[in-house]
Amino acid sequence: MAQEGDRAPDFELSDSDGNTVTLSDLKGQQVVLYFYPKDDTPGCTTEALDFTALSEKFANTGTIVLGISPDSPSSHCKFRDKHGLTVRLISDPEQTAANAYGIWVEKNMYGRKFMGIERSTFLINKNGKIARIWRKVKVKEHAAEVLAAAQELAQ
Repeated sequence: MAQEGDRAPDFELSDSDGNTVTLSDLKGQQVVLYFYPKDDTPGCTTEALDFTALSEKFANTGTIVLGISPDSPSSHCKFRDKHGLTVRLISDPEQTAANAYGIWVEKNMYGRKFMGIERSTFLINKNGKIARIWRKVKVKEHAAEVLAAAQELAQ
């Protein structure tokens, strides 16, 4: 399980347009990785819209925001277009990144156990180390809290 101060686990995955995204290629920039369970569900939509609303402020701190879920690139594309999202959505269908960050976990809903994403966010500094972690995220005000941390880190 990734911890604050650890080197952020690298990954190479596709975005909604089928372009390859490699975390190590973003070294020298702050990166927010927010992991979410499923495109176009209420909490995930709110979270994506909140990060989109603050995208210019994140950019002003030199921070790139990446949303990651197991959904396919085509699902991400539909989700992005339907809601006018500007955050880059990354597809992790094999849970490669989710496992590396320790957020692919057993969940329990209505007595049924299954594996899924634990909604979590990682703020990675310019040197590729994890500066902050938010686990079991509650969506309300979360993007603003992450922005405040990114602004502080950028100083």
